[in-house]
Amino acid sequence: MRIVSTAEMKEIEHITKHEYFMDERLIIENVSHACSKIIYNVYQENECQSEVLFLVGKGNNGADAMATARHLNNLGVRSRAFVLFSESECKDELIFQIKMAQSYGVAVNYIDQSAQLSSYLDQMGCELIIDGIFGTGVQLPLSNFMHEVIDIANTSADSIISFDIPSGVEGDTGIIRGKAIKAELTLAIGFAKLGHYIADGAKHCGELFVVDVGIPSKFNILGDKFLLRPEHMVDLVGKRDKFADKKVFGHSLVLGGSHGLTGAPALCSLASLKAGSGLVTAATWEPQYQEMISRLSPEIMTGYLPLDYNKWNPLIRDLNKYSSIVIGPGLARSSRARRLVLEVLNNFDGPVIIDADAINVLSLKEDKNVFTLRNAPTVITPHFGEFARFAGVEMDELNLRPVHYLKQLVETINCTVVLKGPCTYLGCSDGSVYFNYFPNDGMATAGAGDVLAGILGGLLGQEVSLKQKDKLINRYETFNRIIAVSIYLHSAAGKYAAESMGVRAMSAQTIVDSFTDAFKLLDDDLSAALKRV
Repeated sequence: MRIVSTAEMKEIEHITKHEYFMDERLIIENVSHACSKIIYNVYQENECQSEVLFLVGKGNNGADAMATARHLNNLGVRSRAFVLFSESECKDELIFQIKMAQSYGVAVNYIDQSAQLSSYLDQMGCELIIDGIFGTGVQLPLSNFMHEVIDIANTSADSIISFDIPSGVEGDTGIIRGKAIKAELTLAIGFAKLGHYIADGAKHCGELFVVDVGIPSKFNILGDKFLLRPEHMVDLVGKRDKFADKKVFGHSLVLGGSHGLTGAPALCSLASLKAGSGLVTAATWEPQYQEMISRLSPEIMTGYLPLDYNKWNPLIRDLNKYSSIVIGPGLARSSRARRLVLEVLNNFDGPVIIDADAINVLSLKEDKNVFTLRNAPTVITPHFGEFARFAGVEMDELNLRPVHYLKQLVETINCTVVLKGPCTYLGCSDGSVYFNYFPNDGMATAGAGDVLAGILGGLLGQEVSLKQKDKLINRYETFNRIIAVSIYLHSAAGKYAAESMGVRAMSAQTIVDSFTDAFKLLDDDLSAALKRV
């Protein structure tokens, strides 16, 4: 599913109107016809009895709402519209839709004081409010009157459905300055928007449903931002050979751990093993070796790193016996750790996953060339704080425009970046960004990121083509699709862990324990996606 900016949506609408001859009124009719069916079903399922109350702005969002009120009234559901601007402020198309709705029996009231809305709700009550005040192009901050209306709506209705985006949420950044509608359901018109997934927008949209309004299907596959779906992933179904030796399924190396932090490489290496690696080795600093091996699963091989740089040469020469390397979980932030990360990037010919402290000891300013000169696929997996430090970006700016800064970083270092959060963004070297929207507060637990790094190491290590001397751009295509699988699998395992343990009691270990269910879901979804092709 494609995700668009407000500028992209305006361009799509312009082309649809002028090259495909769908005028504004026809688009509104398509929107309202589809939305009225959805709202009618919600009304019936919730066994509502009161009027459906529409809050109407002065533009296209309001016109969509008024046309929907007309269709809903025609389906036998009493509808009332409160228009929040004077008639002189309303667009011509909205005035037309108001008159048409009135002819179908929709009650319409123009109001300019919040007390008028409050008085109606006190007397009549309301189970369902439809938010058609502002769309994605809202100009913030809102007026005091709008803040009061939004407050009343949020506290008075049993349920709110928003058109396109909850009023008060900015379409590209998801930011709110003051108040915004808190919707249970948002009906995205044509395409999902950036603001549905970023910052506070994600918290206010509730369930998101994209409404097909007749926009030409060619626009579905254009663009560079998409919701992560099985069709974006490598097909793993049937890839494993029942007669293969363990070496066929790769040998992953996990480098990490420091005093008190050896659980990180232990979890990472376990996740790599459970993701299907034939062999996994975990290595840590020599003083922490005994601490680490006390935590490891017995199937995982071990090694240690001398503190003396002069003793590293044999280890560096042996790096290429591995099929993938994860570096960073619990590694610590030190000059020694930094040197180790640079040695791996400069000397290993296969896929590298740079995670946690391996990100923290590097910086874009100092280490850009290490990435751009490397002739093997690389992925870094920062959370927002790590990304901001590495890229030299202010945290507030990153929160407002994560996709912008993600694309900028990918362009600069020419490798894949996974920006982790409630919505995880996969930035690929071809300029595309995939959104994995899977908020799960149970995943906000120690070690969850180490598990993702382990999945990446395990799955990437099983793909032998990633170490071959094909053009790097060709290897990145498969590389990125396996990363998409890894992100999906991680989220699915987190979902099953939350269902079995509850979000409070689940841990990184229970995420790994849920791989069986997650892989089954993944195989089913990949099979279904292949049948659709």
